[in-house]
Amino acid sequence: MAPKEALEKTYPAIGGAGSPIPSDRINIDEPRWDQTTYSGRAKHFFTITNPLNLLKGSQELEEARRIVLDYKKGNAPAGVSSVDALWNAKHVYDSAFHPDTGEKMFILGRMSAQVPCNMFITGMMMTFYKTTPAVVLWQWVNQSFNAIVNYTNRSGSKPIDNKTLGTAYVAATTGATATALGLNALAKKAPPLVGRFVPFAAVAAANCINIPVIRQRELVDGIEVTDKAGNKIGESKSAAKSAITKVALSRICMAVPGMVLPPILMDQLERKTTFFKRYPWAPAPLQIAVCGLCLIFATPLCCALFPQRASMKVGQLEPELQKLAASRGMDEVYYNKGL
Repeated sequence: MAPKEALEKTYPAIGGAGSPIPSDRINIDEPRWDQTTYSGRAKHFFTITNPLNLLKGSQELEEARRIVLDYKKGNAPAGVSSVDALWNAKHVYDSAFHPDTGEKMFILGRMSAQVPCNMFITGMMMTFYKTTPAVVLWQWVNQSFNAIVNYTNRSGSKPIDNKTLGTAYVAATTGATATALGLNALAKKAPPLVGRFVPFAAVAAANCINIPVIRQRELVDGIEVTDKAGNKIGESKSAAKSAITKVALSRICMAVPGMVLPPILMDQLERKTTFFKRYPWAPAPLQIAVCGLCLIFATPLCCALFPQRASMKVGQLEPELQKLAASRGMDEVYYNKGL
């Protein structure tokens, strides 16, 4: 166990600050904020995607793990006396450990790595978008990173097999590269600004390929739908289609600010100044910085667009599930949309 001084450094709310932990158990298996509201979901994802979580050392992560597991067992974690401290530990734990298996996740696959990794990759894609070798290289790097994220965050109960991951990786890389090269060829006759949006089109196309392919089992077998209390009704392919559509849309929206605003800015700067002609290396760091600023906000805000526990009307389900739900007097069912 870490000494009290170390705990206070890791979790500032420890040692009397903040509300004391109530005698009634806090359900730390659910997010801290109301997930039926957009603001509650946004607060949750700001904590999950916070890049500062990457700076947590092994000792801090293990201490957070101990606190969370102790509390889940019904014990009072040593050295933790406030609600804020408990939730701080939970957020650190969630940032590094798989929710199903409890194993520490590979650092590049964690949600907290999304902003720093994507800002670098996106900035490079938008800087080097004109030549074929550069397009192939950075689309490959982007889809390789996506494959790492998908593998790291794979389900513990229904894991994605390596064949499915490989198929999604190859399909998304091929689709993104073909889209980028094809649009680059068309954009040669268009104004220069049009060509700058080609990387965004390629990323959008890759998301529309990658997510359905990697979740193809859900489209074939369906995903679990429940009543409001969480009781299982059955497996629905319609719910799977809805879930995958929402995830793809949120991923595309996530890319919009960082891949639309920088091209407009760079086009204006290159036309009105001579700075980039004198310093040809300058666009890369500037675009990376602007992308990072956009992604810090776009990542959590777009993850929060749809509730994690989504709902759909009974009338949208398969006929057999409609009958079953109607027999229970239900007009709505719920499902986990995934990320």
